[in-house]
Amino acid sequence: MTHHIAPSDGVVNCALYDRSGQRHDIALTQISEALAADDGGFVWVGLYEPDAAILDSLQAEFGLHALAIEDAHKAHQRPKIEAYGHNLFIAVHTAQRINDTVRFGETQIFVGPRFLVTVRHGASLSYAPVRKRLEQDPALLAQGPSVALHGVLDFVVDHYRPIVADYAEVLDALEQDVLAESYRRSTMQRLYRLRKDLTRMRLAVLPMLDILAQLLRTPVLEIPDGIKPYFRDIQDHAAREADTIDVLREMAAAAMNTNLALVTVTQGEIVKKLAGWAGLLAAPTLIASWYGMNFEHMPELHHSYAYPLLTAFVLLFCIGLYRYLRRIHWL
Repeated sequence: MTHHIAPSDGVVNCALYDRSGQRHDIALTQISEALAADDGGFVWVGLYEPDAAILDSLQAEFGLHALAIEDAHKAHQRPKIEAYGHNLFIAVHTAQRINDTVRFGETQIFVGPRFLVTVRHGASLSYAPVRKRLEQDPALLAQGPSVALHGVLDFVVDHYRPIVADYAEVLDALEQDVLAESYRRSTMQRLYRLRKDLTRMRLAVLPMLDILAQLLRTPVLEIPDGIKPYFRDIQDHAAREADTIDVLREMAAAAMNTNLALVTVTQGEIVKKLAGWAGLLAAPTLIASWYGMNFEHMPELHHSYAYPLLTAFVLLFCIGLYRYLRRIHWL
């Protein structure tokens, strides 16, 4: 007889997959009984921000290490994989787009010869689609918890891809603003936020490569030879996203430097123009100030054509200076 459980106290799902890969929903209190009745199956428990009592119950049920339980309860762990006896503890960071904002969460995974426990925190999508897809192939599930573990990790990495693609589109859209002649403070702010998000995304994706590499080498979890290529496929996907993120981070940094350089060049051009106009104004000012001195013996002041000649001289001098400044692109 199967038992359906409602999500409460953080329990999202609890099911036994028997030796033939068929699913049987059970309660947490029935795990030992179910495993004893079917010595070839495994239990998959899904939790979302569970309370301490649930984790303590699972610790007693599966013999989980106290340090791993503490990490799963507190969350805020760096991505890692650790072996505790015959069990593995894996922590990965998840990413989810919510209202045009990328939010990051965590999933802690306990996996042993006959169980898989996923503990989600924060922005982390449900693994129900993974269960549904795997349950369509009972023969695959019959190979053990490593199949379910592959499904979870593949689901996490697959959701990195559209977010990284969105970052690339945002960077392309910012290109016109970066190369614009006028300085926009908002452009630099958007580039800064983009690079910050890319850095956080890199901290989520890059450790996945090490986790998968260690997972393929560890003797703690016996991964069937037929399943190992699928884990290597996840590793390839994670490596591709990590490389893309690194390229985007470099492009974002280059865009910020380019924008600052263009702003500096623009400011320099403005200063040159101001200096050119200041020079044009300085020439007649200097000449006028010369004749504004209160000297009595200045013979040119008494010449009948002194004023028009001086005016013509100032005008010609300014025209010549203007043409010169235009030729050297200061005006």
